Amino acid sequence: MEVPLIVWILTIAGIAALLVFDFFFHVRKAHTPSLKESAIWSALYVGLALAFGLGVWLFGGSKMGTEYFAGYVTEKALSVDNLFVFLIIMASFKVPRADQQKVLLFGIVFSLLARTGFIFLGAALINSFAWVFYIFGLILLVTAGNLLKPDNHDEETETLTVRLAKKFLPASEHFDGDKLFTVVDGKKVLTPMLLVMVAIGATDILFALDSIPAIFGLTQNVFIVFTATAFSLMGLRQLFFLIDELLDRLIYLSYGLAAILGFIGVKLILHALHENNLPFINDGQHVNVIEISTGTSLSVILGVLIVTIVGSLLSPKGKAKTMVSGARRHATTYVDLNYETDIAERERIFQKLVHEEQELKKLPEKYKRLIRNETEFMNLIRQAHAEHDQALERAGEK
Repeated sequence: MEVPLIVWILTIAGIAALLVFDFFFHVRKAHTPSLKESAIWSALYVGLALAFGLGVWLFGGSKMGTEYFAGYVTEKALSVDNLFVFLIIMASFKVPRADQQKVLLFGIVFSLLARTGFIFLGAALINSFAWVFYIFGLILLVTAGNLLKPDNHDEETETLTVRLAKKFLPASEHFDGDKLFTVVDGKKVLTPMLLVMVAIGATDILFALDSIPAIFGLTQNVFIVFTATAFSLMGLRQLFFLIDELLDRLIYLSYGLAAILGFIGVKLILHALHENNLPFINDGQHVNVIEISTGTSLSVILGVLIVTIVGSLLSPKGKAKTMVSGARRHATTYVDLNYETDIAERERIFQKLVHEEQELKKLPEKYKRLIRNETEFMNLIRQAHAEHDQALERAGEK
């Protein structure tokens, strides 16, 4: 179905308006969003995405509607997985909590621009060369294999983009609010904020290489590909603050995404065989193979995600890993006085650390082995307690 130009214009204008609104009313003034604020706006953006999908179903038919929802769910799941990497990058640069919103919004906008470019490039290649489906399918199968590797999201390991940014873009040691440049000893230099954005932008490009083939495996309608991708990114900033402490709990998410990407990869290769015109495969003739419907794809994707999420939340190992990672993260952020300056918020972080310590003591011995560098870990915990005691003394003196 050909989408009228006016629909394209209105859709793009609506998405741009949402981004502008997000910046001026939420991100422009640095603050740490509350759980309530994050939950309300996350629900609103998901609601908008679902409402848009119903509009697509109503005006474009059930086929377009099913393709949109299949694409949206897949891209949303991949976006949540991307949050792991964003978390690692911001922890590597010690981005102050209140400024993380700006980094995330920049990441969303850059990702949308990068993926839009890849979408139109992918559409042009598909229209010109049917064999591109083979390439897309292989990319997804390789990505699925990489997701099965252990320690796919290791908080203690800096990503390649982070290491390159730190090596080739020397900057000041400290943040200067949300400024990209600052003056040190009379010289204008980069701030870590700019390095974070470079690292996030480079990572977004790598994510697009996996994301776009995945959705093209579900639909070749460029309007559906674009809107499903855009709406999956909208609200990602709020979602980060809503579930950042639950990310470690989703220990089976990588396996679920590997299954989904592997499934879509096979679907793409089957479609490529069905449309085959390569002379060294079946003498350039179409291969008579089964093709997987979009409805079946949507059912498989939802089924895998439900099993993955429920399995992760019920897993004792997932709970143990959450407590270990949470204690390490909260101790690190509490010790870093620049991370969070609000006294009430710092006390909330410390109380979470205390709760996680109590839960860690209850863990069976086999799960305590999840603590890496235990001596360093315990020293960090003690340092956080010492800093808290000093904070109480300072408060008592006032």
